[in-house]
Amino acid sequence: MKILMVASECVPFVKVGGLADVVGTLSRYLKKAKNDVRIILPAYQKIDRKKYPMKKVKGRLIIPIGDHYEEAEVLLGQLGKPPEAVPVYFINAPKYFDRPEVYRTSEGDFADNAERFIFFSRAALETAKLVDFQPEIIHSHDWQTGLIPAYLKTLYRIDAFFQSTRTVFTIHNIAYQGMFPAETMTLAGFSWDEFSPDKMEYYGQMNFLKIALVYADGLTTVSPTYAQEIKSGPEFGRGMEGILNARAEALKGILNGIDYEEWNPATDPHIAARFSPKDIKGKAICKADLQNTVGLAHREKAMVVGVVSRLDPQKGFDLVSAALPEIIKRDIQVVILGVGDKEIQENLSRLAAAFPNKISLNLKFDNDLAHKIYAGSDVFLMPSRFEPCGLGQMIALAYGTIPIVNRTGGLADTIVDFSVQNSVVKGNGFVLKEPTVAALIEAGERAISVYNQESRWKQLLNNAFKSKFSWSESSKLYLKLYRSL
Repeated sequence: MKILMVASECVPFVKVGGLADVVGTLSRYLKKAKNDVRIILPAYQKIDRKKYPMKKVKGRLIIPIGDHYEEAEVLLGQLGKPPEAVPVYFINAPKYFDRPEVYRTSEGDFADNAERFIFFSRAALETAKLVDFQPEIIHSHDWQTGLIPAYLKTLYRIDAFFQSTRTVFTIHNIAYQGMFPAETMTLAGFSWDEFSPDKMEYYGQMNFLKIALVYADGLTTVSPTYAQEIKSGPEFGRGMEGILNARAEALKGILNGIDYEEWNPATDPHIAARFSPKDIKGKAICKADLQNTVGLAHREKAMVVGVVSRLDPQKGFDLVSAALPEIIKRDIQVVILGVGDKEIQENLSRLAAAFPNKISLNLKFDNDLAHKIYAGSDVFLMPSRFEPCGLGQMIALAYGTIPIVNRTGGLADTIVDFSVQNSVVKGNGFVLKEPTVAALIEAGERAISVYNQESRWKQLLNNAFKSKFSWSESSKLYLKLYRSL
């Protein structure tokens, strides 16, 4: 199939969140399955042009924006190496993308984000024409590319180039919707006939995510449970539950995978020792190295709890900061990596200062340290209130690190609560009964209890290593969806 991925992020070029991992890895696996895949991205300032060389594509784009036109050039790079390299087209428009950050500064979102991504969406369609790539599927992601399905059903409806093109739109996190004033309709070039509650209007405003949900031929989100949750009511649906129920037959939940080429303890260059399910001796070396790296005492018997996360209430870290004073009374050490909510960071900082021998707090992004935490921890803490898919718990399992999670979204689809049936250990983690401080403490106590039972812990590690969430399986489900449209 001829598949065009259009997104605002993609690894390894630019990453803000998990969207980037999905676009980059899914595209590679679709290419491996002998599909003709292309990617279109903005040419952000953050992209390393020396590391990822690009060449100019002949011709220029002239894109209508409201009552005027903006120009751009197209640059061609590639994802991966031949023969499985995926061509990547970068929309080079310095007015919109030559900025230090992708979406926002510390002061807030860029004021012209609507215009930036209207431009990008139209430029993506014009790029397909410029390079003469006639896609059977255009797969767009999150609100930034939510207008593409609508453009194909309105302004491009009689364009012969796209007459056989179908659209798929993926919701990575329904909390981010792209809400803008009604007059954005004029900027986008849509007819005001489309501005009605059953189409583009949302409480007097223009909502890019809602527009995608209305106009796309196929809808996906990143786990089966999250697909059900976002239809269940406003807590998870964030106002989109009515549309999603109306389009329930079009919505599929396809679980993200992880890239086992990057996240593999047998080959990981970032960790102190390699290990595998058949020989896990290296995990103890990784634990000692982690303790040394973050300044905690080397204590082999202490249970090390790892965190790699955005530190905010959605991820459950208000619960963590409240539960830690009780949990650290046990023989444990806690290593936290991430940044986020100011109040949560301050609470965790006070705890780390009060218990320097128990808690290592690292308020930053650090890929090397993330790998060390996954490899060297005994358990991995991820008590999210909602989690569309989550990659952390899957990576932890690959490293024999046992997740403690809340039962929601992709966490519910990947983590089975520990139990013992006829002397056989079942499950691959510990699941909170509810997202509360008491439930988190109870799950932590259960983890500590099992950790101190060597034979049961060994069985639990084996279950973790056997848990596989490969993109090769997920990509087959996407192909099945594409072919059904």
